[in-house]
Amino acid sequence: MNNKDSFFINRLKSVGFAFKGAWLLIKTEASIKVQFGIGLIMTFIGFLVELSPMEWIVQTLTIGLILALEGLNTAIEEMADFVHPEFHPKIGLIKDLAAGAVFIFALTAIIIGCIIYFPKFF
Repeated sequence: MNNKDSFFINRLKSVGFAFKGAWLLIKTEASIKVQFGIGLIMTFIGFLVELSPMEWIVQTLTIGLILALEGLNTAIEEMADFVHPEFHPKIGLIKDLAAGAVFIFALTAIIIGCIIYFPKFF
């Protein structure tokens, strides 16, 4: 970035980079595609069952967090592969820990979904 650019121009550039990164994640990463698809399905179902405003807030936060964690996991994996392309136990551990964080929140998202949707269907 050019230091002579205004604060506003620099912020616009930053948003552009963030949008590019989000688009690359959705376009290229299988795990993000799956989570994004699940998010779309749950949003559609949310309209069908007429979620309350608070349920929409919780669902939206949950979908956003799982997508963000998947993105961070992907970034960690890419960085680890760049730093040490060949197999290394420590790199494997780092990647497993990052994937574990996503898994923990995915389980949490399932529990949140059950809390929101079980009363609607049962």
